[in-house]
This record gives sequence, C-alpha cells and structure tokens, in this order.
Amino acid sequence: MNDVAENGVASHWLYKTNDAKIDGNETKQFRWVQDLLEILEDSAAPDEFLENTKLELYGDQVFCFTPKGQLIPLPRGATPVDFAYAVHSQVGDTCVGAKINGRLLPLRHQLQNGDQVEIMTARGGTPSAQWERFCVTGKARARIRRFIHQEQRQQSRDAGKAELTKAFRQAGVDGSEKALEPHLKTLKIASLDELYIAVGNGNLGPRDIVNAAYPELRQTTRAPRMVPGLMPARTARGTKPDHGMPINGLVPGMAYSFAGCCHPVPGDEIVGIVATGKGVTIHSRDCQTLTGFAATPERFIDVDWNYEVLQKSGTSGKTPAHTARINVVTGNDSGALAVLTNAIAKQDGAVTNLKIVNRQSDFMEALIDVDVRDLGHLAKVVAGLRGAGGVQSVERAKG
Repeated sequence: MNDVAENGVASHWLYKTNDAKIDGNETKQFRWVQDLLEILEDSAAPDEFLENTKLELYGDQVFCFTPKGQLIPLPRGATPVDFAYAVHSQVGDTCVGAKINGRLLPLRHQLQNGDQVEIMTARGGTPSAQWERFCVTGKARARIRRFIHQEQRQQSRDAGKAELTKAFRQAGVDGSEKALEPHLKTLKIASLDELYIAVGNGNLGPRDIVNAAYPELRQTTRAPRMVPGLMPARTARGTKPDHGMPINGLVPGMAYSFAGCCHPVPGDEIVGIVATGKGVTIHSRDCQTLTGFAATPERFIDVDWNYEVLQKSGTSGKTPAHTARINVVTGNDSGALAVLTNAIAKQDGAVTNLKIVNRQSDFMEALIDVDVRDLGHLAKVVAGLRGAGGVQSVERAKG
C-alpha cells in the first residue's frame, strides 16, 4: 500500500502543492507523474495519450477513461459493469450496455489499458444476476448481490401474499392485514412482510396461517406434513436403490422437478430443496439461488444422481433428456442462428428454446436451451459451438 501511495498514479498530489520543503530528489523521483499529467492535458484522445507516454502500467491493473477523460483504475480482468460501478453506483444499477472505443461490445468484455468506456443507462435498467459471474470488483459484486436479495424477497413476498389471499378466500374467512396483525406474535413473526415472505419461501404453509387466525377451522385429523427431518438418508454409493427414480435420496414416488435457474444435468453435484406442496426442486450445488435458502437449512436434502437407473434408460433407448442452458455471443449476420443450431445438431444436441437477449450491429447474445444426456455430452456441445464460425464466446448459463 505504501509503495502504491508513493509511486502510483495518485502520487500527482505532490505537484499540486506549494510546499517548499519538497526537495529536488523527491521532485525527480516523481517527475514521471508530472510528465504524465502534462501529456494527459495536451492529448486529444486516450489512445494518443498512451502513444505519447509509452508508459508501462501495473500488470495487475488496467486504466480506462470516461468520455470526458476521467481516469478510472480497475483490477485486471474488469468489465464495463465494474467500470460503471466505479463511476457511480447508480450508473452501475441502470447500466444496459457499453461502448468501448466507440464500439458496442458485450458487458462481459474484459477492458484493456487505455480503453475509453461509455456506459449506456436506462431509467428502468436493473442489475442482472449473471453480472456477478464476470464482475471482479467488490463494489460491483456487493451491489448486484444486494439487488438480487431484495428482488428475491419482493418476489417471495408477492407470492406469499397471493397464496394467503387464495387460502383465506377458499376458507371463506377474512384474510385482510387487519385480521392477520393480532396473530403475528403467536406465529413469532415480526411483521406482515416477513409473514408473506415466509409463506412465499415455503417456511410456512398458507393453511397453517388460516388455522392460526381461525382455530375453529382447524381439522381434527391432518395428513402429516413432509419435512426434511423425516426424509430417509441418501442411498449409499455403490448400493442398489430400491426404486427406479433417477435421483437417490428421495422417497419413492415423491414429486420432484429440476430447477429452471441452473438446469442441472447428470454429472453435476446436486442438492434438493423442499417446497411445501410442491415436492422437491433439484438444484446444482453451485447455483446462486441457493443463497436465498441459507436461513432455512432444514429444507436442504442430500441427493445425488442414480446413475444405474440413468444407464438402464440409455441401454433401452429411452435416455431421459436433461435441459442445459448455454450463453453464446456471436457475430450478428444473417446465417448466425443456422450456424449455432447446426453446430449443436452435429453433437446430437436438441435445441428446445432459443432467446436473443442482446442484439447490436456487430454482435448478438443468445440463451439456448439444449437437451443433453449428461455433463460429458454438454461439454461436447459447448466445444462444437466454440469451433463454429463467428462465435466469440460460449459458456454455460447457471443461476
């Protein structure tokens, strides 16, 4: 830190002071900073500035410019999203695109020394959960996580309120906020918002709230609720399961589904999340959505793939298809989509959905849902896409 303070870009403070105590040695030591500032003032553009200075900047940093010439230091590997948040948090939150040296480029593009970056914003723009996958600065990551957390809470609140309204309507009783408030203490809930969120997350069932508010409606006999603590332990590896389900660790016949946020396929490390009335949702263990369930560890179920069942399905010609989502950036020309679909077909993949999420004059970004057999098959599809003409980047899109 001391070395950067004395020798870094910020050391130009020395030349903005009239302190007579600065001796000649110190002036000579920081002469390069003075020259740097003079060239910056005289240069018409950032590229001219770099050409004139021939300065070797730090290997672990990149220095970029705003359209007005403001210097923004960033870690190497930083993207336009990092740049936007470095300028101002509001600029980052409303960022929708970026021009780098006058060209529109993807937000995941890595910035280079001397790049001039113009951030495009929109009044209704919001951070994307995918940004966190390629951002490198702590400020950008913190702001994105904060927004995602707030968004998840709001979605859970809206879903919980809708479920409660439906449950009270079916019971034929008053479910207004005024009727619910007196029972919050009994339910050990701090506020109505927290109540709605608990219902939306599945921590509380709508019927439990109805019964708490109107005990006379409580049924004398109820089917036992399925809770994680009653789930059988996962089948030990190497032993034969006693059911034909492709997932080990679930009760035979239990309803389950694969999460649409991370699209797990055989070969991924997986975990199950219990949702009241909805069975179990299977997520990849590295799915970012799982952070929203950190406060309720009892909802997690230890599961893994039943490869014996999957293998039998394959030998019988009925291999179950598992959908994986791929993010592709390619050139924007008339045959681009045909190139992508043909590359996938050559690897025996089946396109089930394709959505263009960003189209510019010289590139486009697409999300492609592809049915594959397992992780190895997905790797072949990704490799085939990377070798296709015009494709700039291919990566798996995960929540």
